[in-house]
Amino acid sequence: MARYPELSNLVNLSTEEVRNLYNEMQRWGATLLNELDARDAQVDNRPSTNIRVEVTSGNITNPQKGDVVYTTSAGKYKGYVSTATSTTFKAFF
Repeated sequence: MARYPELSNLVNLSTEEVRNLYNEMQRWGATLLNELDARDAQVDNRPSTNIRVEVTSGNITNPQKGDVVYTTSAGKYKGYVSTATSTTFKAFF
């Protein structure tokens, strides 16, 4: 997980108003850090690819870029490639 910066803890602030403002900024920053950490955890726990076993790669509906399939008919792993010129499953070498 990423390490985000935190506000320093200042103790010699001149007025009560400045202390209150700084405390509010610290609370806001802590809330932001919690939200960022929660989002990082969601992204880190999501699989980077989906690996499926199918008879043919044509059986897969709505494939996404990066999906991997093992086609039992060909006995090969294939990866879904989506470019400007082609969108198809390509066999790994």
